[in-house]
Amino acid sequence: MLYYNNAFDGKFFLAVSSACLVSTDAPLFAVFVMHRRQLLNLLLAGTALMFPWSISAAQIRNARLWKDPDKLRLVLDLSGPVQYKTFTLSAPERLIIDLSGARLSGDFSQLALANTVIRSIRSGHFGQGDTRIVLDLSEPVRLNSFLLPPQGGQGHRLVLDLSHAGKAPLQIAAAAAPLVKPEVSVDRSHPKRNIIVVVDPGHGGKDPGAVGARGEREKDVVLSIAQLLAKRLKREKGFDVKLVRNDDFFVPLRKRVEIAHKHKADMFISVHADAAPRLTASGASVYTLSEGGATSATARFMAQRENGADLLGATRLLNLKDKDPMLAGVILDMSMNATIAASLQLGNTVLDSLAGITTLHQKRVEQAGFAVLKSPDVPSILVETGFISNSRDSQRLVTARHQQAIADGLFKGLQRYFEKNPPANSYMAWLQESKNKGSV
Repeated sequence: MLYYNNAFDGKFFLAVSSACLVSTDAPLFAVFVMHRRQLLNLLLAGTALMFPWSISAAQIRNARLWKDPDKLRLVLDLSGPVQYKTFTLSAPERLIIDLSGARLSGDFSQLALANTVIRSIRSGHFGQGDTRIVLDLSEPVRLNSFLLPPQGGQGHRLVLDLSHAGKAPLQIAAAAAPLVKPEVSVDRSHPKRNIIVVVDPGHGGKDPGAVGARGEREKDVVLSIAQLLAKRLKREKGFDVKLVRNDDFFVPLRKRVEIAHKHKADMFISVHADAAPRLTASGASVYTLSEGGATSATARFMAQRENGADLLGATRLLNLKDKDPMLAGVILDMSMNATIAASLQLGNTVLDSLAGITTLHQKRVEQAGFAVLKSPDVPSILVETGFISNSRDSQRLVTARHQQAIADGLFKGLQRYFEKNPPANSYMAWLQESKNKGSV
């Protein structure tokens, strides 16, 4: 049930009134030249008040909530574009969101606020059809907010990312802004850093990926599996995980590789559920990069389908621009060969793990020139969790039980690989060293 209350903090009305005043210290013409856009907006806003707000008001239709260790994301689904303002108040802590010319048609009661910084959400109408939403907080927060236009079947959205007040505001993953990794308590003799895994849910936003016979969308299925895998990795000591996207937005292929590189990932896994040329094709498969030809017609088809026109020059990721061209080529070849070899080993371990959970389309790791796998220094694999074009695969892929089973299988495969190949100075490497010393 929505809680309507017009007895909100009166300071906002004073701020609005003050914003309409123009300083008399400068000539009127100079003020108009310098602030003509602001004045035009004020005039348009004043004109809008002459008409009934209910005719053209945008609706706040729904609210969604996501939580991860770095931030809490609140998304408001809107029927159209809006103008909004936010500010915070203390004693008690509150975050206020004012939406101009918008009215509520949804409900916040379904949001799971337990164990979040949001204690409760209040909302109500004020002024000429505006809506105010108040988040009652348990502690101060840092806010990063932005509007998203309609794309990929989604309408207008207002996104609010709340992070701890002591942390820098986080940007949307599609911007590939490097996130500051929290410091981990270290042992003087062993840094014991976390193994960094970057999980990439394929497609997203304007790119739905493959679509099943009943409208099942690849981008939705793989996002669910990727989020479940990320949750499992976060629960395991010694691992840190970054999602390329944690919502329905588009990320270019080259940006996905850059995100893994900027986070200094120890491995990159791209999750898919594609369509195949034959509707009878079914089962999971694992792919790695091939600098030569594809190992099968299916692998070639998948790479062409995923790559499109979005190709990547891997040379610049190793900062080889200032090197002699011949030397740069040798360094790149050595790095790519070593990375592909590690990717093949990783892929085989993951494929073996998936064999106990679902049918396999291929019992060997396939190779092709996937652009999203072209990181010269990060072992990378692409996992097809099944074919959404196959009716049996599609029915299983949309169920929460099968998605969880796939995520668990991927985790066990990654874990077994890193147990055999722990990165230097990682917590897992330290554990292996401790076991070896104890067995001597």
